[in-house]
Amino acid sequence: MAEAPTTIPAGSTTAGAVAVAAESTVATRMSAPPSYDVQDFPVPHGREEEWRFTPLERLRGLHDGTATATGDGVKVDIEAPEGVNVELVGRDDARVGKAGKPVDRVAAQAYSAFEKASVVSVPKETVLSEPIRIRVHGEGGTAYGHQVIELGAFAEAVVVIDHTGDAVLAANVDYLLGDGAKLTVVSVQDWDDKAVHVAQHNALVGRDASFKSVVVTFGGDVVRLNPRVNYAGTGGEAELFGLYFTDAGQHQEHRLLVDHNTPHCKSNVVYKGALQGDDAHAVWIGDVLIEAAAEGTDTYEMNRNLVLTDGARVDSVPNLEIETGEIVGAGHASATGRFDDEQLFYLMSRGIPAEEARRLVVRGFFAELVQQIGVPDIEERLLEKIETELEASV
Repeated sequence: MAEAPTTIPAGSTTAGAVAVAAESTVATRMSAPPSYDVQDFPVPHGREEEWRFTPLERLRGLHDGTATATGDGVKVDIEAPEGVNVELVGRDDARVGKAGKPVDRVAAQAYSAFEKASVVSVPKETVLSEPIRIRVHGEGGTAYGHQVIELGAFAEAVVVIDHTGDAVLAANVDYLLGDGAKLTVVSVQDWDDKAVHVAQHNALVGRDASFKSVVVTFGGDVVRLNPRVNYAGTGGEAELFGLYFTDAGQHQEHRLLVDHNTPHCKSNVVYKGALQGDDAHAVWIGDVLIEAAAEGTDTYEMNRNLVLTDGARVDSVPNLEIETGEIVGAGHASATGRFDDEQLFYLMSRGIPAEEARRLVVRGFFAELVQQIGVPDIEERLLEKIETELEASV
């Protein structure tokens, strides 16, 4: 694979250092400031930086206000261990939207249109031995949703959000981590072929807290996810992992922002994707902003893509903006390519048939991310899904 890394080494002292990949900085790529009000955002036309890769005509009206919620949109089922509080709240609840404002028109539309937000709260110092499972099943209609996952100080939890069925869904998901809390979230997009899913994920990471996000995207006609991380105190850590397998005709878009606005915090981003079939289109935008006050930041982001067949397209854009020279380290890399011929030759020279060798290469490509999930039944299901996808290509 051809890899394009950019790294600011530890101890860099360049005054006002700015490293920017691609055409513009984090601060200037949005057509409007973040807002809870949908009227503050113009209807996108595809020429805006944040929309230029998205097939607007396939969003089924989510972007221009013509999509009306129906009663058969999605069904949400929450399974939580004892001691976890689950409730439905209104828009006036202080926890709703606390992790971050909508940054585009669809997210603002979702915030303005949902009826009740589901809030899952883990009390302080509670360590869960079983995951919280949130099942979002599409029933053929259009829906707007909002979910809040809140961890008290020093609490630890794993949350699995599983999306299945057929729906047109716009949603916001907030993760609120108290000081010293540890949260792992696995968000699985295993939609039916015609589903449309647009969502903004907001994480607010408290002092010395640890946040790990694993985003897995397989299904749907159009899936566009916007994970964002902010820090509420020093010592916070965020790990953002992603795995996507884009089939013929699918559009899968992941747009990330890690805003280092607090000193002495860390972040690590690793997303990997495989594509096959005509008009398979994957988009990955990775934005990392290190603000002037965020001295002592340590960050790295990477995106790798494996193109399995002709006719597939990848747009991968890492962006790194640094406003202070007093950092531990910062860097990014992006790589897109086909199978590694040397790996294939090595396996085939040891008697492994070409077809099986290609499958082993793809499995190895995804292995490190599958292992990050930490939920055995989800890992097994995803490995089976990868195997099914590979049968169609290799």
